[in-house]
Amino acid sequence: MKGYILDRYGKGQTLRLGDLPDPVPSADEVLVEIQATGLNQLDGKIRDGAFKPILPYKPPFVLGHDLAGVVLSVGSKVRRFKAGDAVYARPRDGKIGTFAERIAVNEADLAHKPANLSMEDAASLPLVALTVWQVLVEQAQLKAGQKILIHAGSGGVGTIAIQLAKHLGATVATTTSAANADLVRSLGADVVIDYRTQDFSALLSGYDVVLNSLDAKTLEASLKVLKPGGQLISISGPPDPAFARALGLNGVLRLVLRLISAGIRRKARRVGVDYSFLFMRADGRQLGEIAKLIEDGTIRPVVDRIFRFSLLNEAMAYVDGGRTKGKVVVSLKGTA
Repeated sequence: MKGYILDRYGKGQTLRLGDLPDPVPSADEVLVEIQATGLNQLDGKIRDGAFKPILPYKPPFVLGHDLAGVVLSVGSKVRRFKAGDAVYARPRDGKIGTFAERIAVNEADLAHKPANLSMEDAASLPLVALTVWQVLVEQAQLKAGQKILIHAGSGGVGTIAIQLAKHLGATVATTTSAANADLVRSLGADVVIDYRTQDFSALLSGYDVVLNSLDAKTLEASLKVLKPGGQLISISGPPDPAFARALGLNGVLRLVLRLISAGIRRKARRVGVDYSFLFMRADGRQLGEIAKLIEDGTIRPVVDRIFRFSLLNEAMAYVDGGRTKGKVVVSLKGTA
């Protein structure tokens, strides 16, 4: 099969299209023919080497965290899927590689594709939708009547977070550029802050939750928005000691993560706010719940551009530019 291979870590490194052995599914895995794959900023960060300490993939390897496709075969212990099923997934860490024609995915990471979506739309969702579910439903336990600020509302995570937060009954404020204001309002945002001309930390107050996906300056300014007892949840860092424990990192890395997050944790404590870092995990059951919300029209994907498989490096460069609306997808149709 064909796949895009990262031969060495490096900022902006080009992925090499090469021949790879077909994956062989183990007893609890499903072999999927990938028809579309979604791109994420995480792919670029891994390529650049930024995640080597906590996700130590050894080159050469195939990048890619999102897929939609069709089941080719299943392992002997698989019960929920059969050949021919349309599926979508974010394979677990250590088993990524969706920038290829086929992949073996653990059954627990997989869900049936929402029936009302194309392969391209479905491939745009797994990583960002699972991130949003785990922030809003699991960690924040967001409730009707609460107020949430979602940074970067027109991005991949933001477009889904706005819709799920509204479904949960929250009042939603978001930051974006003026050019994307109509988009985020169409998704349900109640308050739209133009980050280029307005200071969100001076305009908003008394919020219950902030979802941060931006830089350290934005993270710290977000403390001013929250009321005592509020939650500042960041998916862009810095990682905290709880994350280090959950990942089973060694003592040195635990100490490093404790130190790099010490400043924001200390400032959060001073104002009575809880700071936490979230790094999403694969979960097919949650993807199944998300599929129901997509099929009943509660959540819709927002796809910026679809590239052909032969243009995957161009797609990566487009995502690196940081100005996408929603997600960027690569279609593999016609490549087999």
